[in-house]
Amino acid sequence: MKARVTVTLKNGVLDPQGKAIEGALKSLDVNGIGSVRQGKVFDIEVATSDASEAKAILEAACTKLLANTVIENFQIDII
Repeated sequence: MKARVTVTLKNGVLDPQGKAIEGALKSLDVNGIGSVRQGKVFDIEVATSDASEAKAILEAACTKLLANTVIENFQIDII
């Protein structure tokens, strides 16, 4: 079973990399960008055909390694 895990910073957490990207876009004359927040995307293949089991495995992976749950949120999408 395939899944996509998206990890983003929680609202209110400073995002210096997003600000750097925002500044770079402006310096490259890319207009119309209001703000940028960066994150991470993981495409993961889970060795099960049960969606609820896959989600439980991925939640464990996120809380133990993929996301710093103090400052980041994660979203799991089974594909």
